[in-house]
Amino acid sequence: MSEVSVSKRLLKSGLIVSAMTFVSRVLGLVRDVVVANLMGAGASADVFFFANKIPNFLRRLFAEGAFSQAFVPVLTEYHAAGDKDKTRDLIAKVSGTLGVLVSIVTVIGVLGSGVITAMFGAGWFIDWLNDGPSAPKFELASFMLKITFPYLWFITFVALSGAILNTLGKFAVSSFTPVFLNVMIIGAAWFISPNLEQPEIGLAIGVFLGGLVQFLFQMPFLIKAGVLVKPKWGWRDPGVVKIRTLMIPALFGVSVSQINLLFDTFIASFLATGSISWLYYSDRLLEFPLGLFGIAIATVILPALSRKHVDAQGEGFAHTMDWGVRMVLLLGIPAMLGLIVLAKPMLMVLFMRGEFSPHDVQQASMSLVAYASGLLNFMLIKVLAPGYYSRQDTKTPVKYGIIAMVTNMVFNAIFAYFYGYVGLAIATALSAFVNMALLYRGLHLAGVYQLTKTTLLFSAKLIISGVVMVAAILWQLDNMQHWLEWSFSQRALTLTGLIGLGGFVYIVSVLILGIRVKHLKAATD
Repeated sequence: MSEVSVSKRLLKSGLIVSAMTFVSRVLGLVRDVVVANLMGAGASADVFFFANKIPNFLRRLFAEGAFSQAFVPVLTEYHAAGDKDKTRDLIAKVSGTLGVLVSIVTVIGVLGSGVITAMFGAGWFIDWLNDGPSAPKFELASFMLKITFPYLWFITFVALSGAILNTLGKFAVSSFTPVFLNVMIIGAAWFISPNLEQPEIGLAIGVFLGGLVQFLFQMPFLIKAGVLVKPKWGWRDPGVVKIRTLMIPALFGVSVSQINLLFDTFIASFLATGSISWLYYSDRLLEFPLGLFGIAIATVILPALSRKHVDAQGEGFAHTMDWGVRMVLLLGIPAMLGLIVLAKPMLMVLFMRGEFSPHDVQQASMSLVAYASGLLNFMLIKVLAPGYYSRQDTKTPVKYGIIAMVTNMVFNAIFAYFYGYVGLAIATALSAFVNMALLYRGLHLAGVYQLTKTTLLFSAKLIISGVVMVAAILWQLDNMQHWLEWSFSQRALTLTGLIGLGGFVYIVSVLILGIRVKHLKAATD
């Protein structure tokens, strides 16, 4: 297949995933707006975000992150061989083996929720032991974790189904599935929480229902594709052995950013009430472009890179990597700069109502600016890491992950001391840069991928366009005191206008500097 046709296919797949992800992320923002209105950034919000973060962290380890990165290349090999029976047998044994393991973890998580809360919310646990002011947070978090933890079981199989469908080229289903989690949490906030003394418990129920509905949604598509099989235990099956050999180191390597965020939560439990919530709301805005662009691009290039590796197409492998990097730069640079310059207006429009105060806007905006400074690095990690996993090399990213992890801990100790919760966001952004730089350096030294001259020139033009975009937005941006005095509709219309202005100026600048659609095709240099 020609490079042009490969690029077109990747671009089409990327657009499908981005479109489906866009719907999910918009509903995710609606969900966060509803939650912010219901609970603001107080103690109840801190506890809910904590109880939601633990199973989501494990989801990245067991499901979307390490598992997918290890499973897709091996499944691609089986699928490329053309033996449907062997492929179905691999799926059966992987689902059975993974199912047993995740069931054990889920039961342990539900029964040992108090221990888990003490580990990751140590500040609350210490207060509980000493009858301090945060003692109720520990008790409530332990209880809510029993409700949210089973989400891990459902979402693991959702990720397994999604990986299978992605390998078969059916990207839309798995990209749309997360919509149901947001719908369930919004529904719980509207219909369950108002009937409870503690509304945050209703949101936890919404998380549980979200996992269940996502699980059920993908079943018909697996049946239609002929890959819904009866799970079998297959710990010693060669395919399973290969996957778990790849997965064990990848458990750490692919989840470094999530471990960093969890470490932030641990430290934030010692800080002022609201710290976890401010970090959460700013991280949610960061996740919008990260999921829409970075994860979407990474999702479509992993199977493509795996096929290139299986077919021994070294040059095609590099072209696909270069396509991913270019797309990330094109979309990530304006997203990063836009989040930084419009942090307060975005938080005001999205969250400043109900229990979410102007003070919360101010606090969350500072951590958002810090997180956003690392957005491009987060996105590049998503694209560079598949360069290793598609070649079934999981050891190298682990080595780099350990370095990034230690770096984050050092940065946390330094910046949290001086800047509190904002320092945690700064440390996370800096460690993302370290991780990205190491991943790229490793690919470069291995002769697998290096930036072409054309891509470097492409990057310089995008940076210039981004600076022009920021200048145009700042030129039209009113004093924040005026924003506080305006009505919601005036703030929303003004923000929409500023985003539109920024996007228009960026696109015009890009075109003036000579960037065309052909530059989004695989590099030939």
